[in-house]
Amino acid sequence: MVILIGLATFLSTLLGGLFAIRFKDRLHLILGFSAGAVIGVALFDLIPESISLGTKAYNLSEVTLLIAIGFAVYMTLDRFFSLHLHAKRGEDCCEKENHRGKLAAGSLLFHSFLDGLGIGLAFKISPTVGWIVAAAVLAHDFSDGINTVNVILKNSGSRGQAFRWLLADAIAPVVGVGVTFLFTVPSPVLGLILAIFAGFFLYIGASELIPESHHRHPSRWTTISTILGIGVLYLITFLVK
Repeated sequence: MVILIGLATFLSTLLGGLFAIRFKDRLHLILGFSAGAVIGVALFDLIPESISLGTKAYNLSEVTLLIAIGFAVYMTLDRFFSLHLHAKRGEDCCEKENHRGKLAAGSLLFHSFLDGLGIGLAFKISPTVGWIVAAAVLAHDFSDGINTVNVILKNSGSRGQAFRWLLADAIAPVVGVGVTFLFTVPSPVLGLILAIFAGFFLYIGASELIPESHHRHPSRWTTISTILGIGVLYLITFLVK
């Protein structure tokens, strides 16, 4: 049953990414929604879960400090190793933009791996907890697929590159589920990992996707799309908990 749920996360992620590729002309609206979804995942899923798991062995201040560290680390990597290297216009600039997209997609991919890890570990706790976690992961994996495609396309990546990253992101939760059959990660440690990735996602949503969506098509609809993304993720997490 756990393996079947892992395969369902593959399909959910893949469908989200194909949606983003198919409707590229509406990318500003998709980017706006994705920004809200990424921020929503951080605020309503990753942060609460990191606090719930992490505070079993660590202070609340230690867990929240890791959220800030995650934000700062991702910002540092983004500014010093990608777009902000003051590259020349043309092919070199596009190459560095593409590197930035890969950095963001890699972060999303590892998050998807943790999704699968969370499903497998939750079922080891109890079937009830497992189904709740699985429902939450399936609900936002569609957005994960959209986000993976978007961060590649908006940073000068090709559709082929976007699709390859999408496949990797769709496979990641299946791998995560499989890994749980090999060993067990202590829940407080998993909480700390989630805290770091919450910081990553807050930076990606607030500092990349929101400005990019508004830059492509500055209108009230991009803002509405972002608010809608936040609202959808809140509703999802509210319904499955």
